[in-house]
Amino acid sequence: SYIGKAIKYTLNQWPKLMRYSEDGELGIDNNITERDIRPFTTGRKNWLFSKSVNGAQASAILYSIVMTCRANDINPYYYFVHLFKALPNRDEGDDDFTDLMPWNVQLDFDYS
Repeated sequence: SYIGKAIKYTLNQWPKLMRYSEDGELGIDNNITERDIRPFTTGRKNWLFSKSVNGAQASAILYSIVMTCRANDINPYYYFVHLFKALPNRDEGDDDFTDLMPWNVQLDFDYS
């Protein structure tokens, strides 16, 4: 019966339901995550038509940086302005860019 299927489903999902009810920070759905990865799936389709592998990789990297800025509540425009000012002043052998990652950057701009 339909009610039997519903009960069986609930029992199979019980550990997940208990985990959700114990942690108030867990979301009841994954809509935010799905919304955030949607541009990547669209981009993946567009990158099929890139003229070169390097061009597709560059597009994917740029897209990734923009989405990381958005995830960290940073306006990508101001982040790139900061990068283009900071990168030329780096030492040639300095390969550590962790201080330039969006989650480590404190921008002086009003990016609201």
